[in-house]
Amino acid sequence: MNRLLFRLEFVSDFLAKVSMAMVVMLVVSILYEVISRYVFDMPTLWSFDISYMLNGSLFLLASGYSLKVEAHVRIDFLSAKLSLRRQQIINLFFYFFMVGPTFILLSFVAVEKTMSAWVTGEVESVSPWAPLIWPFYGAIAVGLISLSIQVYIDGFRYLLGTKTPGESVIKDEVAHD
Repeated sequence: MNRLLFRLEFVSDFLAKVSMAMVVMLVVSILYEVISRYVFDMPTLWSFDISYMLNGSLFLLASGYSLKVEAHVRIDFLSAKLSLRRQQIINLFFYFFMVGPTFILLSFVAVEKTMSAWVTGEVESVSPWAPLIWPFYGAIAVGLISLSIQVYIDGFRYLLGTKTPGESVIKDEVAHD
């Protein structure tokens, strides 16, 4: 079962690498805008739109990986006083019955919004560049779906007792490779 979970986490790992590439694209686009604006006195129409779309997309695309490696904020001053198994059961409950269903619902909404924007050819209405908005919505949907999958993977890890709240699973991956 643990091997299957590691294989399913390929989605989170892959999207984290995509997010890393998007950070480079974000930096390049901002540098281009700065040089274009202040050196050549020719600001771009598209820089702001690209910046917020890349930033929002990479944030959500990497969220599953962030959950996997415990890079998120965890407030555990109460649960830390409990035994490890009780902490795992509490996390299992919250992941399976609260966090997971919430992100699945958000994923469905995001997919519907993406499909609607694609069918109607929706563009960013407040932008002079007016780019198509469905790729941005699509990235949000993919990020939310990936996060939903990772929530349930982590939930199964808590069920199996192979994940400790607050500790990354990266060290376990090295042992399995």
